Amino acid sequence: MTLALVTIVVRLGVLAVAQTGHMKDRAADQRLRTFVLPADRGEILDANGRRLALSMPATDVYADPRYVDDPWGTATQLAPILDQRVGALVEALSTDTTFVYLGRQVAPDVTERIADLALQGIGFLDVTERFYPAGPVGGQVVGFVGVDGEGLAGLELQYQDLLAGTPGQRTVEIGRDGQPIASGVFDERPPVMGSSIVTTIDRDLQFQVQALLEEAVQQQRAQGGTVVVLEPGTGDVLAMASYPWFDPNALGEAAPGTIRNRAITDAYEPGSTNKVITAAAALEERALPLDQLLSVPWTMRVGDFTIHDAESHTLQQMMLGDVIARSSNIGAVQVANEVGSNDMAAYLARFGLGSETGIGFPGESSGITVPFYNWDEVILATTAYGQGITATPLQMASVFATIANDGRWVRPRLVEARIDPEGVRHEAAASPGRRVVSRRTSLNVARMLAFAVAHGTGMNASVPGYQVAGKTGTARIPRHGEPGYLQGQYMASFIGFLPARDPSVVIAAILDRPAQRYGSVAAAPLFQRVARAAIAQLRIEATEPLSPPPHALPAA
Repeated sequence: MTLALVTIVVRLGVLAVAQTGHMKDRAADQRLRTFVLPADRGEILDANGRRLALSMPATDVYADPRYVDDPWGTATQLAPILDQRVGALVEALSTDTTFVYLGRQVAPDVTERIADLALQGIGFLDVTERFYPAGPVGGQVVGFVGVDGEGLAGLELQYQDLLAGTPGQRTVEIGRDGQPIASGVFDERPPVMGSSIVTTIDRDLQFQVQALLEEAVQQQRAQGGTVVVLEPGTGDVLAMASYPWFDPNALGEAAPGTIRNRAITDAYEPGSTNKVITAAAALEERALPLDQLLSVPWTMRVGDFTIHDAESHTLQQMMLGDVIARSSNIGAVQVANEVGSNDMAAYLARFGLGSETGIGFPGESSGITVPFYNWDEVILATTAYGQGITATPLQMASVFATIANDGRWVRPRLVEARIDPEGVRHEAAASPGRRVVSRRTSLNVARMLAFAVAHGTGMNASVPGYQVAGKTGTARIPRHGEPGYLQGQYMASFIGFLPARDPSVVIAAILDRPAQRYGSVAAAPLFQRVARAAIAQLRIEATEPLSPPPHALPAA
């Protein structure tokens, strides 16, 4: 008995003296809980300050299984409220851990019902849930966040660090019932909310663009389509949509592929819209005078291939303006032969093809151009009329914006300002630009594009009272992972700007495999309808028209 008593005294002494700190730490570990307090995420606003994304109050429901005396009874009461299976909740409540989530981002009314049950071991964390007031309007641009509040796509991902803010921390003392002790330890470091961003998107115009695009896709029984509306002088993207799209409020119902912003992430062969670069290169390098006549047949042999125009015709005398207006592939090849492979490759790069625009959007594609060391007469010919290379809709819109902006390329952008947690607005730096072609060259190309709308293949894109400048495109679709093209399947496009003199907007309208394959029939009417919406929404005024370029063929 003496030995036992001495052993107990020694042990108590060790616990009270030598291991005091260790025992206190173990006791604290049992009683103290530290939770991360998420910061309020910044809002995403349109150009007029209207909300595209904001955070709403919500609650995470958790359990400390050590304090749950009756897992089955607790699960039975929670299952209908949380809309979960009883078995899954029993498994969670029986795990050997101190923390397990039972529900994430639970609505306030559900939280109140659970709190009224006063269940042992069940606790609550104040969090936020992301909400998108415009639903699918601009959803592919805005993107979405995950259940932990972290951006996973779109601007939500691109500006994650700016929007997220700095999380805080709360430490509380928990009693035997798993609930905070009223007079216990309570230590909190509040979170710092994130900044908001102001986008360049006009929500009303975006809504109209999406409605018009959906209507055009359905009318043409197309597999999809894309529209980009760009301000040429600033590079601001005013609207950007690809159909089909998704609602970020119902992410679980989104079909595969609909969440991608295909205007930026997907590249296609631009077809005849690329003739703008061919014409600009010829004029800038003075390879071909505006009034030089070209003898243009219907077909031409290039290497082992025979290329042809869209419609058969006799030998015709065309000037550069006719080549653009009539969208002659043979004429474009003849022009490119005058320019040469060296300069054609250089101008593709100068206009931004083959490299990312720098907009910074997640998943941006650079498109594909053929390395110069692989160029031959066939590559030169097909590049002249936009086959054998790929570009994104945004890249091609930027090509036309360069012509509309007096020959200066300006990096496109989607965000114009940020608003810090104190509410102070900070303007984003102006987009950098570079000179691509001279003002004289861009003016002459604009004259050709206006002539193409007034008297050529782009007549369906004309808008009464406004001079429109633009170009049709009809391009075959390459096989995925195989050489050659899909039989009878095309991308139809029309890209242009208005007014032709002093342009306010550039619009790219592209349809994927429409019933009527030609850009002049399928895409030009979509461009016209979007142009009308832009004129009304942005209050664009008409300007004096440009004079037509020299031309040999009679005006249509």
